[in-house]
This record gives sequence, structure tokens and C-alpha cells, in this order.
Amino acid sequence: MKLLDRLLRRDAPPVEKRAEYVGVTHQIVAARAEYLFGRSNLAELTATVQTCVTLWENGMALADVSGTDLFGPAQLAMTARSLALTGEALWIVREDGTLAPATDWTISTRGGQPVAYRVTVPDVNGGRAETRLAAEVLHVRIGAAPSAPWAGRSPLARSSLSAELLAAVEVALRDVYRDAPFGSSVIPFPEAAELDLDDISRGLQGYRGRVLVRESVQVQAAGGPAPAADWRPSDLSPDLSRSGFPDALQAARGAICTAFGVLPCLLVPNGQGPAIREAQRHLAVWQLQPMAALMAQELTAKLGASVEIDVGRPLQAFDVSGRARALATIIGALAQAKEAGLSDDVVQATLEKVNWSEGDGIA
Repeated sequence: MKLLDRLLRRDAPPVEKRAEYVGVTHQIVAARAEYLFGRSNLAELTATVQTCVTLWENGMALADVSGTDLFGPAQLAMTARSLALTGEALWIVREDGTLAPATDWTISTRGGQPVAYRVTVPDVNGGRAETRLAAEVLHVRIGAAPSAPWAGRSPLARSSLSAELLAAVEVALRDVYRDAPFGSSVIPFPEAAELDLDDISRGLQGYRGRVLVRESVQVQAAGGPAPAADWRPSDLSPDLSRSGFPDALQAARGAICTAFGVLPCLLVPNGQGPAIREAQRHLAVWQLQPMAALMAQELTAKLGASVEIDVGRPLQAFDVSGRARALATIIGALAQAKEAGLSDDVVQATLEKVNWSEGDGIA
């Protein structure tokens, strides 16, 4: 009988039951997105942030690299962009001596220091996972906290409140300019049929705004003409000057620029030459060069050769006129030293005391 039932397929197949944790994939993706972009990634869509990121990217691409040929302008620019948006950049040192960027990674640490990486290498047909030792990986990070020295934090993540303020203000302005009735007005009109009011309204419609015709509230019930004051139109365009949006937008932009090491005077429409030059020097000396020092330290530790990255010379991050005056003064001092019969060693020691030694770079 069992054989007959099996042949006739009377027994239904057993139902396989599995426990399901609803939303686990969504939670993992959301956690990863929060790690990559911080609390909100809307600020990265603003022109202010992208301008600061471009300044980092282009400024670092011009840097002078000595001691290795692996880090060229392309690698420098990609590293600067990754540092600006995520706070860290990771490169894999291949067996053939080339570098490959990594888009995602997990770290194994010992004593707070990375010892191994599980990285994802991007490819056209999809990334592939690789396991690498720490000696095979160039890991540059900025803004690292003592509690997690293996992870960097971007300026947006460290100033998330200002970033959210900038994003909120620009989103609000976008919505206002998209939805607000700019150029629209309301004109009172004596009582008339609704169809007549619609016809008049369509006839008065403009290109940008619309004139809305509504029945007057000041016409007498018994009829008669409306008062002259009743025909005065009322503008519906919002007054943004009284909303505080311009000041809030300017303050948020300045805060974000300062977080990226960019002086706000660099981006003002009426910026003068001296202020622009000082802002460029500030960006090179106080922001890009320290990051270049971190890159050089990582390259030196992983490549086994002394690497130096200088941003000051290619970006001309110095006062040209001041250096010219200083040079004229030094030449005069050297002439006086020669007349006084001072030896070259004494003159060189004197120059080193005022930081005028060989190279004269800021690296």
C-alpha cells in the first residue's frame, strides 16, 4: 500500500521550516553605509563639500614625491579624495610592485595595530575579496581616535552637526525654490461666476508666476462697485531675507570649509588677491602637508625606503615677496660676513638657526 501511494504520489513532500531574521540584510547595509558616510551623506552632495574635496584632491596631486615611484599623481588624488570623504584610504601592494585600491575592508588587530586585512578589490565585473597581511597594505587614516587607532574619520563625520545643518539648509532652500509660489499674486475681484473667475485667471497667468483671482470680501451684499483699495494685489512670493536662510547658509558653509582646512575667504565672491594667497598657503601648510607626512610615514614603513612628500613647493605655499626681501637681506648679510672674514661653517650654522638650511621644504 505504501508503495502504491508512493507511485501515485499521494504523500505530500514534507514542508521544510526555517527560522528567518527579518531585515538582517537591510541592517548590515545600513550599518555599512553609516560607517562609510557618517550619520548623513547629504552634505557630500553640496557644492561646498565637493569644492573642499576637489581642493584636497588637486592640491595633493601636485605634490613632490621622492623615494618611490609607486605613488604618482593619480594615487595621490585618489588617496586625498578618500581621506576627505571617509577619513582613510587603503592600497594593496601587489607582487609585481604596483598598487591596487581597496573599496571595502575588515581588519584584524593585535595590541591596537592592524595585522591582517580582508579587502575587496574593485573590478568591472564585480569586486573580489582577498586576504592580506598588514605589511602588504598601505593604510592611511586621519582623525583616528585613541579608542580605535586603526580607523580614520573624515571631517564631515567629525563635524556632523555642521554637515547636517548645511544639508538641511540647502534642502530647505531647494524645496522653497521648487514649491514656493514665486511671482504669484492674489487680486480681489467682485462676485462673479466661478467659470468667469477661472477664465480671467488663465488670461492673467504669467510665465513664472500665476495671478490668482478671488472674490472680493469688501463688496456690499446689495451689489455695487468694489472700493479702489480692494483691487490692490497681494504678492505670495516668500521673503527669504526675513527667514534667516542666507545667514544660516553662509555660516554652515564657513563651518564646513573650516573643517576641511579651507579658509572661507577663499570662496567669497569678492575675495582679493592677498587673502586668496593666504588661504591657499593655509590649506597647503596646515591641512595638506600634515596628511602628506602621514602618507610618507606609511610608505616608508611598508616599502622599506625613505619616502618624502612635499606639498609646499609645487603649490608655491610661501610668501614670494617676503622671501624675496628675506633673500636680499641674507645676501647683504653674507656680503657683510665675507667682509668680516667669517668662515663658511659659521655662516651655515647661522643660516640653520633661522631655518635656512638645505632643501628649505616644509616636508
